[in-house]
Amino acid sequence: MFLKHIFLGAMGISFGMFAAGGVFTVLISVGLIPRFAGKMHVSSKVFLFEEAVVFGTLLGDFISVFERHGKLGEFVLKNELFGQGRTEETWYVAGTAIIVVFGFFAGIFVGCLALAIAEMLNTIPIFSRRIGFRHGLGIAVLAVALGKAVGSLLYFAKAVYLYGGM
Repeated sequence: MFLKHIFLGAMGISFGMFAAGGVFTVLISVGLIPRFAGKMHVSSKVFLFEEAVVFGTLLGDFISVFERHGKLGEFVLKNELFGQGRTEETWYVAGTAIIVVFGFFAGIFVGCLALAIAEMLNTIPIFSRRIGFRHGLGIAVLAVALGKAVGSLLYFAKAVYLYGGM
């Protein structure tokens, strides 16, 4: 039984490294991180950004795999870190703020990654030429972005993730 767990652990780590390698390969081939550094005029810190992406990915993996050790909320509530009687309300507000900030930056990252892949494959110019779309391309892209934003806000406001339907 012990050898089985060792084997499964080694296989899990190996497959996790393969998956992470694939994600980092896509990020490098798209050139997303150097582009971010160039837009922010901090090109000398590209390696710092790449290390931050790797650290964030590993931290997210750790929290998702070892969820028992990543339950900060239970620790805060159990030890009443914000004082007797105020901990639950304070943690609710702080947790909501953390989730909003994380969701904002995760959305920016995913959107930039999707646009970088689309730009790398030249899908937008090819699509616009094929359908004869000459003017208003910026408005169309803005409409798609606003539609995704409204859809995600409805998704969370109506708690579709809990019940599966509106």
